[in-house]
Amino acid sequence: MKIEQTTDLAACHALRRAVFIEEQGVPEFEEMDGKDDQAIHLLATQDGQPVGSARILVLGDTGKIGRVCVLAPARGTGLGAALIRAALDVLRVQPGVTRAKLGSQVHAIGFYEKLGFTAHGPVYDDAGIPHRDMTRDL
Repeated sequence: MKIEQTTDLAACHALRRAVFIEEQGVPEFEEMDGKDDQAIHLLATQDGQPVGSARILVLGDTGKIGRVCVLAPARGTGLGAALIRAALDVLRVQPGVTRAKLGSQVHAIGFYEKLGFTAHGPVYDDAGIPHRDMTRDL
């Protein structure tokens, strides 16, 4: 498994389409939000095939990790955690960035807690899926 920064938005979009739009029912207009050109993208590949991705937006002193997705056959392999660790590594070298933030689907809060994130605030609806904001210092 290899995770690298990428400019291959077509591969990232195909992964996000499969996981978020087709599997989870997120409306396309919400998933493709027009912010990809401002973001750093990570692409995970296995045997040269895209299997996961994540997007990082830098907002002042905070890096927002989002659009984290792993294709079903690659789940349970540690790839999701590896994507988050890779995103944190990217954020640590961004000037002035001191914390990471993400919106976790409620069922995944425990996963992110194991990676050092703490949940804050109320549960909210994002594309019909319950989420909570989570942060961690870098």
